[in-house]
Amino acid sequence: MNLSTIKRTKEDKIFDVINISLLTIMLLAILYPLYFIVIASVSNPDRIFAGDVWLYPLEVTFEGYTRIFQDGKIWIGYKNTIIYTVIGTILNVSLTLTAAYALSRKDFYGRNFFMIMFVFTMFFSGGLIPTYLIVQNLGMVNTMWAMIIPKAVAIWNIIVARTFFQATIPNEMLEAAKVDGCSNTKFFLKIVLPLSKPIIAVMVLFYAVGHWNSYFDALVYLNNESLYPLQLILRNILIQNEAAATMVSDLDSVAAQQRIADLIKYGVIIVGSLPLLIVYPFIQKYFVQGVMIGGIKG
Repeated sequence: MNLSTIKRTKEDKIFDVINISLLTIMLLAILYPLYFIVIASVSNPDRIFAGDVWLYPLEVTFEGYTRIFQDGKIWIGYKNTIIYTVIGTILNVSLTLTAAYALSRKDFYGRNFFMIMFVFTMFFSGGLIPTYLIVQNLGMVNTMWAMIIPKAVAIWNIIVARTFFQATIPNEMLEAAKVDGCSNTKFFLKIVLPLSKPIIAVMVLFYAVGHWNSYFDALVYLNNESLYPLQLILRNILIQNEAAATMVSDLDSVAAQQRIADLIKYGVIIVGSLPLLIVYPFIQKYFVQGVMIGGIKG
């Protein structure tokens, strides 16, 4: 039966109108604040305070961005965040995939016990102070490793990846590989990983976004500004107004300093979010596919 020939009832049409209206309102509620930040970051602050800026920028100026990128702390933060994100994501994905694959194997003795131990940590943890003491005793306080090692693995991601392997890699494939003399390591590297691009993309996105947006760990474990990630520097600009005051210190008028500081606050939000917004469209296809497959019970 051709669905296009089915006659739609009045109730169906009313439902469509209500559904589309609600979704449109939700879309605008999400997109407009982001759009406003973009246009506000290049508009005259006086026009923003007057309420004139709401649909398009007025009296366009890029002074806020100029001062942001002239500040050395921003570039240091970018460098540190890229290092933390790249190294951390590689470690995260490597440990997650190897653990998930091992737990997905039915011939792995004790896999249920290890899975219970992993899941237990999702509900119970030592808390912030014991975690800090462990990091301190390991000599990682005020080092880059404090941003990477303590959160090397996310248990939920292991569960998702394990489910993906169970649903995608049949035992018959492993048995056939063993007949040809393939070892477990070679099977994982040469067969499993090439077939797991969707879940790898999902894991990379999850972990990379987590590292890129992380600031609390730096707030707890780091006191050397040369190690601060970008998000902590942006936090200081937005909340504590420390770096923003430094960027406008050359202006004599307090009013002028406040105007430019407001531009800087809008600008740093864009600076901190733009890299992820650029990367996401390229892995969106794998992201959706991996989440759907990983969410199916194997």
